[in-house]
Amino acid sequence: MKQILLVEDDLTYSRIVKTFLEKNNFLVQTCIKVKDAQQLLQNQTFDLIIADFRLPDGTGMELLQWSKAKFPNTHVILITHYSDIRIAIKAMKLGAFEYITKPINPDELLATVRESIAQPKPISDSSPIIKELKSSSIPKPPSFPYVVGNSPVAEKLENHIKLVAPTDFSILVLGETGTGKEFISKRIHEFSSRSSRPFIAIDCGALPKELAGSELFGHVKGAFTGALENKTGHFERANGGTIFLDEIGNLSYEVQIQLLRAIQERTIRKIGGNKEQDIDVRIIAATNENLIQQSGNGQFREDLYHRLNEFTLQAVPLRDRMGDLENFSMQFLEESNNRLNKQIKGFTNEVWEIFLGYDWPGNLRELKNIIKRSVLLCNELFISKESLPQELQNPENLISDQMESNLYSDNNSIPTATNYKRQWVEQEKELIQKVLNDTKFNKSKTARILKMDRKTLYSKLEKYGLS
Repeated sequence: MKQILLVEDDLTYSRIVKTFLEKNNFLVQTCIKVKDAQQLLQNQTFDLIIADFRLPDGTGMELLQWSKAKFPNTHVILITHYSDIRIAIKAMKLGAFEYITKPINPDELLATVRESIAQPKPISDSSPIIKELKSSSIPKPPSFPYVVGNSPVAEKLENHIKLVAPTDFSILVLGETGTGKEFISKRIHEFSSRSSRPFIAIDCGALPKELAGSELFGHVKGAFTGALENKTGHFERANGGTIFLDEIGNLSYEVQIQLLRAIQERTIRKIGGNKEQDIDVRIIAATNENLIQQSGNGQFREDLYHRLNEFTLQAVPLRDRMGDLENFSMQFLEESNNRLNKQIKGFTNEVWEIFLGYDWPGNLRELKNIIKRSVLLCNELFISKESLPQELQNPENLISDQMESNLYSDNNSIPTATNYKRQWVEQEKELIQKVLNDTKFNKSKTARILKMDRKTLYSKLEKYGLS
């Protein structure tokens, strides 16, 4: 029987999940803290880790990063509240197999657990070849094909991609988490003269700070403690092709200096080495942060910013390209059908209305996961409202009917609807803040005045950063 480690501090919830999984022929061991989980993982072998994001002595994200460093072959499923959606997306980038939102749907949990355990395990890390492959962090291929879209902003983006792709410009791709910055970068590579050469994607936020220079540029044997053999860095592996540096703002100042030199001189030097090596690499960097602001406070080198920013592309949030929602939805539906061996034909009109009225804070990643979950739960030919997460049906997330009708009239009305939505959010935030001040932060009284239960109030306090 497969062994699962469940890390959950809500003992009632933990007992329910444990009982459910054991009835489905899994062995489940539980603990409530990150420290306890680390000790168990060092003393026992588990096939899967399921961890809540919020734990008494840390977070599931911290456990994810630790376990991926120590036990890279063990999958991790993160449990989050719906308000943690952005954190969940970040966890996926750091190596989580999947995330599940509370309240957990048993069918969704079971399907995700079985899918994770069914994934083939890599060859043993004891093999020198596998050690080298693992240390190189060769990226996985994109999880879904590139969808161009038909909206004006999508056409503009596609035109800019085709315009800049044949050049050797360094490119900065800006945009929120989940907007597909890596896929934009891969498309640039595919339209370039380098398309037959490597495309290496690196998440700078996932690089250990003390090893980032070694990962990017390589090291020689004996360069530092633990450097038992020569290492080929990402830049050397990408020679002749394209290197994609996601979350570029997370690189340390020292590594930024090394990167600036690599761009200026078109050479690299391995950590501990004394020999310059010529490289021919196109650099595409991406961030959801304000690098100009970071350069102003000394976090990011301004000269590096200008070297990277020979051309800028803006990845558009899904809420601002709702004209492409149908294209993305049908693409994700087809993928989910293939993955789950289903034949769902489409979505009911009610679901389309909900999709069009939702703000999509998690962008394409959120849309994809919601559709995958809905396909799993749907037993009809069309996905209905009942298959969607409960939180998605909450009126606070939806644009009013009048705004929604504008979405259907013409493309020019889409930004207006989005602006109304944002105004509504700001007004709600200001109202909650005012009542909190008037009640001297008595949350029970605040909830009564606002005519909402305490759970909803706490969710909104967290959402708006008022807690």
